[in-house]
Amino acid sequence: MKRNRSLLAIHLAGTLLLAAPLAAAEPGARNSDGTNRVAVSFRLGFGISAKFKGIGGSLQPSAPAAHGRRTPDGDAYNYDDGYLLTDVSGNFGDQTWYWGYDNSSQVSGDNILLHRTTAPGLPSSGSADADPYPGVEITFNRQLGIKENWRGMRYGLEGAASYLPICLSLNTRFAGNLTRTTDTYAFTPGTTPPSAPYQGTFDGPGFVIDSNPSSSVTSFIPGTVVERDSFDANLFGFRLGPYVEFPVNERLSVHLSAGLAIGLLQSSASWNQTIDISGEGIIALRGSRDSFDILFGPYASAEAAWALNDRWSVHGGLQFQNLGKYNQNLGFRKVELDLSRSLFVVVGVGYSF
Repeated sequence: MKRNRSLLAIHLAGTLLLAAPLAAAEPGARNSDGTNRVAVSFRLGFGISAKFKGIGGSLQPSAPAAHGRRTPDGDAYNYDDGYLLTDVSGNFGDQTWYWGYDNSSQVSGDNILLHRTTAPGLPSSGSADADPYPGVEITFNRQLGIKENWRGMRYGLEGAASYLPICLSLNTRFAGNLTRTTDTYAFTPGTTPPSAPYQGTFDGPGFVIDSNPSSSVTSFIPGTVVERDSFDANLFGFRLGPYVEFPVNERLSVHLSAGLAIGLLQSSASWNQTIDISGEGIIALRGSRDSFDILFGPYASAEAAWALNDRWSVHGGLQFQNLGKYNQNLGFRKVELDLSRSLFVVVGVGYSF
């Protein structure tokens, strides 16, 4: 996916650049009467990274859904194999009917056993830095005037549209002891809880059990966790601001601009976790979410242009862009994309008219 989208951006940029007739017949100075310029540029992005958070929380080996399992009222499970939450009465008398469990093996005498598995050795978050990513940009400059007493400085407005594919991934492996906590909740002796699987509701009524555990035991079990997280996005960028251009000689000029940058971010985040618990087998968990958001921030650009003739020119330079940090939630997980320090190397061709 990453390679295909990067190759697409390179191909698009190359096609647009090669389409321009760079080899003109009569090289000379840029046309001083030209008040508009269109440029096509190839951009190489640096400084883009992502942080994947919530990796080392509850592993929830019974949770098949993207955001963890849900109760009939839409609340998240707080155990691997069930839940125990506060009911409509506020757990009056230290009892609740807002609970559920998966297997009959969790009934032990007059108690319900609920388990929570965690990987304390697994980091709570991990960072992924992007390789330089290729993109393409089309720029339009509208000249508003010339300051002859400022060495012929030109000034005007600059607008641009761009496309940049973003692909970030994190692969980690943890081998060691997993921590399993077993909480014991008592129910009235002589009564029989509903058959598993069972899901009680917030409003009830239902079978009540104690809301506080009578005991809590922690054990350690050997296991391996393989974590694969990814974040793929299409960033459609737009920027608008004033520019100034200083002629150095008949061919060379320096172009500076700054203003507002807007990013339309179409993203897809996913995680895939494989848990190999000794004596219990392999459990695979996964989740994903698609999202769309609009980002805003400042940009600044500095470029140098070389005139090939009175119309065509080639240019290169640097752009800095700050679209801030974008957070995409995946239930008990989160992906934080950092676009606050994006730096782009730009090369392209321009046409004045």
